[in-house]
Formats: sequence, C-alpha cells, structure tokens
Amino acid sequence: MTTAKEDGQIRFEPGRIARIVIDAPASRNAMTAAMWGALPEIAARVGGDPTTRVVVLTGAGGTFCAGADIGEFAETCATPERAAQYNATVRAGIGAISAIGRPVLARIEGACFGGGVALALACDLRFADAGATLAITPARLGIAYSPADTQLVVRAVGAARARDLLYSARRVGAPEAAAIGLIDRLCPAGTLDAEIADYAEGLAQLSPASIAQAKATIEALTAGRTDPAIAAGFEALFVGPEFAEGRAAFLGRRPPRF
Repeated sequence: MTTAKEDGQIRFEPGRIARIVIDAPASRNAMTAAMWGALPEIAARVGGDPTTRVVVLTGAGGTFCAGADIGEFAETCATPERAAQYNATVRAGIGAISAIGRPVLARIEGACFGGGVALALACDLRFADAGATLAITPARLGIAYSPADTQLVVRAVGAARARDLLYSARRVGAPEAAAIGLIDRLCPAGTLDAEIADYAEGLAQLSPASIAQAKATIEALTAGRTDPAIAAGFEALFVGPEFAEGRAAFLGRRPPRF
C-alpha cells in the first residue's frame, strides 16, 4: 500500500516483519499533512494482519525524518481552526504508531528532527546508526511540542534532560542520545540493518500474545492507568493456546511454534 502526495508518501510493506517507510527523500522525509493522515490507516492494516509479528519504521534515502513539512505551515496553520485540525492529524498519526499491538522498532539514520523524534519515541525501541543526529526543534520555530509528545520525551530521558532538549533545540549525536536514553541501541557504522534484522527475527519467533500483553501492561503502567482488562489479559494467557504450545515445547526440548 502507498499513500502519497506528489512530494512524499508513506509506503507500507506487509510481511512477517513489516515495514512502514517514510518516503520523501527530496525533503529529508519531512512529513506532509497527507503523510501524517496516512498513518492511522496503515496502523490499522498492521493490526488486522495476524501474520505480522514485528514492524520496522524507517525512512528512505539515508534519513529517518526531518520532522514536519514546514513549507506547508502557511496553509495548514492559516487559521486557529486549521492549525487545530492539523495538530489533531499529527497527534492521530503518532498515536496510531504507538497503539500498534506489535513491537515497533524505529530504524534511525541521518536526521531525526522535530516530529521525527516524536515518531521514533512512539515506537517501542529505537535503533540508531552511529552517525545519526537527533534534535527537538520547536523552539527554533516559535511553537511547542504537544503535551503528548512532550510526555514521550520525559518518559525516555527524564524531566531535566527533556528541558535541555526542548529549551535548547540542540542537535544530539547518536552516542549522546544512547547515553541519555533517547535511543535504545547504538549501532556501529554499517551494522544498523543487520542488528535490526537479527533482533526483529528473534522477536518474531516468540509468543505474540505474551509480547502484546507486555506492551499493553507497560503502556498502562507508564501512563499511570489502572485497567482491569490488563489483569484479565494476564490471567487469560495461562489457559491460552500459546502457553500450551510453550509448555509442550519446553517439555519436549524443542523450539516453540507460535
């Protein structure tokens, strides 16, 4: 599936290890309103495909995402009503990535700026090439990160470092980003694809129900929610088919077939 505007598109490559590709290399994969708007539909397709075990979010042409397409702002933010509509579209797109019920891995190389950092933080884990550069840049434009996106930053790096990144809009190299928790895996030059492929394949062989439950539980805990459905999901796994297969595989000294 491709959802496109003439200057950019979001490309979806389904599969056991699916890929969502931000594809606008001429603008370093800056996100247009149409591209933000495409993300919920693509996320729904992932959720509806039981064969998908892992999702990789990446950018085309050696760049992850340079943020929102600032060239559109005169149009998308022409009135308070249009700005509110645009911001709701962006929020829905980022929220849709966060809500995918599969592990989502951000594959970061080159620039990861502004809204691109929010997209990366909406993923479960962030793998970055050693040469990647990240920056949260609204202070350079006279706007601000949304409360939801700011919460993602605070969760990742803590309040003090979030202040530094948001106040200064400074660029952070991948080694520093790894040290402060903005990324999770720092990959030496030339190893990014191999490290992601190896990790994703390892996840794909494990219990989808277990991983989905872990994801839902972590999200509820970090959001400070008490959700009876989380406890019910935990209990249900003990009488589910994947636990039966896991037990049989363990006792039979063979790999499980989930």
